[in-house]
Amino acid sequence: MKIGQKPELPSALVQAGFAKQIKSSTGAIEGAAKEVASAVSSGAPVTVSTAARSLGQTSRATGTFDASKVQAMRAAIEKGEFSVNAGVVAEKMLSNAREVLSRSRG
Repeated sequence: MKIGQKPELPSALVQAGFAKQIKSSTGAIEGAAKEVASAVSSGAPVTVSTAARSLGQTSRATGTFDASKVQAMRAAIEKGEFSVNAGVVAEKMLSNAREVLSRSRG
């Protein structure tokens, strides 16, 4: 699909795809947490990389959560009225790629 084109799938199928992705991501996170808890309780040594620690600190420091915005987006998705600004998404992706590349070079 090209940027700016409407998807050919009905919105219900697209929404079902999002729901499956969210459920699978949540399941993976819960599974990893259970593995870590199991390793810790069994006495196995567990180490967390510096990169993982910095990710946790970054998300806590910048983690602003607007419940009303999330609810509004959820309602728009359910009604099939949610639209994505492809230009903004592309800019964010490029910005993130630049940031990753600058970190790896430094």
